[in-house]
Amino acid sequence: MLKSFIFVALVVATFTGCSKNSKNADAEFNKPADYWYAKMIEQIKRDDLDKADDAYTSLESEHIGSPLVKEALMILQKAHRADREYVMSKFYIDRYTKRYANANNIEYLRFLRIKTNFLTFTRANRDQKLLEDTIADANKYKQRFPRSQYNPYVDTMLTKLYLAELMLNKEIASLYRRTGKAKAAKIYEEKVNKSWLRDTKIKEDTSFLKQIF
Repeated sequence: MLKSFIFVALVVATFTGCSKNSKNADAEFNKPADYWYAKMIEQIKRDDLDKADDAYTSLESEHIGSPLVKEALMILQKAHRADREYVMSKFYIDRYTKRYANANNIEYLRFLRIKTNFLTFTRANRDQKLLEDTIADANKYKQRFPRSQYNPYVDTMLTKLYLAELMLNKEIASLYRRTGKAKAAKIYEEKVNKSWLRDTKIKEDTSFLKQIF
C-alpha cells in the first residue's frame, strides 16, 4: 500500500513538473517585439551576449517586419565588437547590410566591416587570407568612395595592414629558407622587395603584430 502511494506521488510530481516547465517554455513564445528587444538589452547589460543573441533570434523570427529588428542588429554588432567578438560583430553587420543597406548608409556599413576586420588583427591574428582580403576590401572602398569622410581612417588601417603583410612575408620567407625550400622562399622575398614599406625599421624583439597595432 505504501509503495503504491509513493509511486503515485512520484508520477503526479513528475507530470506536475513537466506541466510547469511546459508552461514556462510556452511563456517564452509569441511575445511582442518590445519584449524581446528589452530582453536583449537586459542581457547585453549583464554581459551575456549569448542570451542577447537568443533574444534577437526570437525577435527576428516572431517579428520580422518590426523596426526594432533593424535597431537590434546595430546594437548587437557594436556589443560584440566591444567584447572583441569580431566574427559575431561582422555577422550582424553583414545581416544588417543585406536587409537594410541603401545609398545613404552603404558607405558607413562598408567602412564598419573593414574596421571590424582590422580590429581582428589587434589580437595578433596571423590569418594571411583575412589580411589579404581586408587590404583588398580597403582598396576597393577607396575606389568606390573616393570622397568618403572615412578615407583618412582607411588609409591609416591600410598602412598598418601593409606593415603586417610585410612582416608576415618576411617570416614566411625566413621559415622557407630555414627548411631548405629556396624556391618558395624566393617568392616571398620578392613580395618583401616589392613592398613600399620594405625599408621600415621594426624591432625584432616584440611580438608579431603588437608592434604594428
